[in-house]
Amino acid sequence: MPDRANVSSLEAMETFRARLIVYREKAGRVLDEIHDEVIRTRVWLEKDCPARWNAELKRLNRELEQRQQELFSAQISNLQDASAVQHMAVQKARRAIREVEAKLLTVRNWNRQFDHRVEPPARQAEKLQHTLSHDLGLGIAWLAELIKSLSAYADVASSSSSATGRKQTESAEGETSTVTDQPTP
Repeated sequence: MPDRANVSSLEAMETFRARLIVYREKAGRVLDEIHDEVIRTRVWLEKDCPARWNAELKRLNRELEQRQQELFSAQISNLQDASAVQHMAVQKARRAIREVEAKLLTVRNWNRQFDHRVEPPARQAEKLQHTLSHDLGLGIAWLAELIKSLSAYADVASSSSSATGRKQTESAEGETSTVTDQPTP
């Protein structure tokens, strides 16, 4: 095992830590958006969409009743041309009601399948959110401590090497002066 750590750049480690923090923040925002979108979709499927189609169904049922009244009035009046037009209007209203009922049934099916289809990936996103916030947070804190320790180590190593260099310089000067103090033959 080497006596010294081979750290080539503390700045690179600090840059990595900073980028890791930025990554955690960006990924956290994305995962928050996913969570919010899942909630919005659930609310839409459970409340907004059925309410819209139920209101549309009520409106179309009122329209159908009106068209049937018009058809009945035309039949009583014995108006052949008017009766055919009213009959087509009634058929059109019935088709529109069937289409809305089919859409409402589709929404109900989506709502029933929502938990089965969406919850497994949503749980994975929640696990990733926990990993980002907890585990990556611990890793970032560990990196900060590591950088601090390595920085202190580098400071100690550089101060001891400069102190050793000064001692060597002082001893070299001492030898030179010792040599000059001695008589030359």
